[in-house]
Amino acid sequence: MSVAATQQHKIEAQSRNHPRLVLLTASLAVLLAQIDTSVVNLALKSIGGELRAGVSQMQWVIDAYNLVYACLLLTAGTLGDLYGHRRMFILGVALFSAGTLTCSLAPDVTILIAGRVISGFGAAFAVPMSLVLLTVAYPRREERAHAMGIWASCNGLAFIIGPTLGGWLLNSIGWRSIFYLALPVCAVTLALTYYAVRESSAPQGRKLDIPGQGLGIAGLGAFAFAAIEGSHWGFLSAPIIAIACVAIVALVLFVWVESRTSGPLLPISFLRRPVFSAALASAGLMTFGMYALLFIMPLYFQIMRGASPLVAGLELLPMSASFVIISQLVGYATNAFGPRIVMTTGMACMGMGEIALAFIGADTNIALVSLALFVVGIGLGLNTAPVNGVAVAALPPERSGTASGVLNTARMVGATLGVAILGAVFATYAGQQPTGPGFLSGLGAALGAGGVAELIGAVVTFSLIGHDSLKAKS
Repeated sequence: MSVAATQQHKIEAQSRNHPRLVLLTASLAVLLAQIDTSVVNLALKSIGGELRAGVSQMQWVIDAYNLVYACLLLTAGTLGDLYGHRRMFILGVALFSAGTLTCSLAPDVTILIAGRVISGFGAAFAVPMSLVLLTVAYPRREERAHAMGIWASCNGLAFIIGPTLGGWLLNSIGWRSIFYLALPVCAVTLALTYYAVRESSAPQGRKLDIPGQGLGIAGLGAFAFAAIEGSHWGFLSAPIIAIACVAIVALVLFVWVESRTSGPLLPISFLRRPVFSAALASAGLMTFGMYALLFIMPLYFQIMRGASPLVAGLELLPMSASFVIISQLVGYATNAFGPRIVMTTGMACMGMGEIALAFIGADTNIALVSLALFVVGIGLGLNTAPVNGVAVAALPPERSGTASGVLNTARMVGATLGVAILGAVFATYAGQQPTGPGFLSGLGAALGAGGVAELIGAVVTFSLIGHDSLKAKS
């Protein structure tokens, strides 16, 4: 046995001292990140009222987190390989804790947004590292698959906990309570990490792509800024045009640099594989429409229907419930019909559900609103798991980690742009303090555009993803 293999064996043996505690630790990390996303959307009306925040500032409360998360996912994976997965996981949870504490104490919206930036840093490190910790703790394929299934189910669980527990806290105590509640969970996660998780790393052949990272942040950040602030400053104003030009130049340079460096953040050659590119497009368009819906619908329930935060959270449950149920059954459907049919149906359901929501009014029967949300949840459940399998199978087995990382980055980029672009569409019609008919016009335009994006994703999926796309490629 080689020295490297012996060392890896020792790492695995040490990590298996407490594999179930490692699973608990990893699951808590993903729960923290996902519940944070869902419950902060629900709290936006309360935050906006107390801190006197307009629509663009509320967009930044969401997108400051999404933007940092999207930009740092791939770099976090590299840093974990270089300097230790456990070490980077601890850093991520610690940063998430610091960001959460900052948010809970924020005296104004600027400090709140700064806290969200710090939390985004933390999530970008903690979530991908949690998956690596499971890989090390469960070296046997069957055990690992079971552990990762539990880890993945926490995403669905977060969709249930966020609207219910979060809504109750908002209704009973106030929006700061959602951040206070996360702090003891962060403390437990850190304690479990110190006790149960052993260090591992894989530095061979890995290096940081600092130019690519810098250009990626500049391009995506400038694009998000232009989209969000355009509705406030004017899309044709000189500052917005200048920032948009910075975004275009940075993204062009990003592609140029990544195609020429030996260790790129995003291997451009992968994008020449149609199935892989289709999976990225499907993932990005899915979250593009989905996160805009999660931004706007809680405001709709609270502003247009006068619901409390708790009731608004409960009214989102049809979408959460159908997502969780379908996620448990989608494997059988994929085996029976193939990923193309399942994913196309999923994207089409999301598109039709969002377009239906684009036509709701203040007095629309709540059963019809719930039905549309239920259909969106079905689509989300049909697409979430298969798209990951297709992306991983589109590349050689030794690049499966990169494939998964790039796909998750595409998801978060889609989420960031969805809140930025469709939120800007909403604000253009509804104004910075949305009420009355302007709100419904903005909701209709934003969710209609989001639905069209999902339907475009359905066309892309059907056109480029084959029946056997889950078979690994060499």
